[in-house]
Amino acid sequence: MAVLRTAVDPQSPTFRDNAAAMQAALDGLASLLDKARQGGGDKYVGRHLARGKLLPRERVERLLDKDGWFLELCPLAGAGIEGGKPGAGLIGGVGLVAGTEVLITANESTLQGGAMNAWAVKKSNRLAEIALENRLPSVSLIESAGADLMNQADIFVPGGQGFRDLTRRSAAAVPTICLVFGSSTAGGAYIPGMSDYVVMVKEQAQAYLAGPPLVKMAIGEDVDDETLGGAEMHAGTSGLADFLAEDEQDALRIGRELVAALRWDKQGPTAGPSRPPRFDPAELRGIASADVRVPFPAREVIARIVDDSDFVDFKPRYGKTLVTGFASVMGFPVGVLANDGVLFSESANKGAQFIALCNQRNIPLLFLHNTTGFMVGKAVEQGGIIRNGAKLINAVSNSTVPAITIMTGASYGAGNYAMMGRAYAPRFLFTWPNHRIAVMGGEQLAGVLDLVKRQAAAGRGQTVNEDELGMMKQMLQGKVDRESTATFASARLWDDGIIDPADTRIVVGLSLSAACSAPVQGTTSWGVFRH
Repeated sequence: MAVLRTAVDPQSPTFRDNAAAMQAALDGLASLLDKARQGGGDKYVGRHLARGKLLPRERVERLLDKDGWFLELCPLAGAGIEGGKPGAGLIGGVGLVAGTEVLITANESTLQGGAMNAWAVKKSNRLAEIALENRLPSVSLIESAGADLMNQADIFVPGGQGFRDLTRRSAAAVPTICLVFGSSTAGGAYIPGMSDYVVMVKEQAQAYLAGPPLVKMAIGEDVDDETLGGAEMHAGTSGLADFLAEDEQDALRIGRELVAALRWDKQGPTAGPSRPPRFDPAELRGIASADVRVPFPAREVIARIVDDSDFVDFKPRYGKTLVTGFASVMGFPVGVLANDGVLFSESANKGAQFIALCNQRNIPLLFLHNTTGFMVGKAVEQGGIIRNGAKLINAVSNSTVPAITIMTGASYGAGNYAMMGRAYAPRFLFTWPNHRIAVMGGEQLAGVLDLVKRQAAAGRGQTVNEDELGMMKQMLQGKVDRESTATFASARLWDDGIIDPADTRIVVGLSLSAACSAPVQGTTSWGVFRH
């Protein structure tokens, strides 16, 4: 391999300005994450603790190995959306338990009793997808009042998918271990009912399809919580509980023992030797442009992510706006595709060939995504930009090796599709805080509106109302600018989280490790390529 070189000057004004803008964005992100981690606020957190219970995040921490890691996923789901809460009232991520990578979920029980709102359901479904695709056992830490009934119309159908996914994972021999710490009511009772292993906490956990008030109303029967659905009843009478825990710590101990008893073996490649990059990953904060319209060198990013900054540059003189090559990240081999500008026909052809090569060799893909899209104009259209761009999208669509996508800057138009955006189902997708995503930039969209309105008016033989058109353009640009931010996208689950650029190597490495729990098998079967 060849060691990448660097031309970054950390003392330059551009680097300092970029780093300052990135730090401001990271500070704003930290504030949003703090809100997501406050649960239901001091009043309800205090009430929860007064009952002698662990907080949901404490449960996660005590489940993890002592020196284990936890890669939190979708922490801003629902943030800033009407009816949503930052994090959606559900904690989720991949962590290390008993030496095994598992998908962990935990209800934020201090927020509306852990009731599942519409965004919690969407987040839960995404986490389930991650567990199945990457063959990760799941540990569910349950304490939930069930569905948020005030918004049942937004929950009922997608909520059913969660139960379907539980049984499909079980059928695929990807088990779920359910630890019940409190109420698991109504539809929520089917979570332990459909899990492979169930642990319930004595005198604390409950599971029933209908609580005592509804039973009284429905059939006139008087019954207390414990008799109807308490942990001891389910352990000794109904058979729902496989294990009865004395307290929360005991439940977590049993959960860890069950994970260890799985004797889970990875079916993908194991990590080889790894060396850190020769250049400081923290410099990525100053390399990434504060303004996504200003490009920055892809190889400078690669040099701060891959092992030893070693990179086999594939076809470096052809299709130069797409950098492709072979490297490793934390010992895992990867094929890297990184934007170095707008996509041309040559870039698309090169990318399609490279993806085919990685599939042939069963090598996972890493997309470093920063593009305003495909080039436009008469010359490129006549040269076949649609036909060649379709080759790249075909290759991205049909590739079967794991793909990790990092949005490092712009993501506009079909460039999003060609670089493994969310619609193309990468195993994991993370963004940097400077990330922008839309059909096109707000300024460009407003310009298109201006041209369309003027042409339409001219066709009717009318003059344009300049004041009205100016206001429309201003409103459209503002709307698009607001809707293209990283936080807007993350709240809507268009990614799996916003990360500090300095942590990119770690996040990619953990994602690759999780993906390699499943077999890594490429394909040689593609759709029709136009030539």
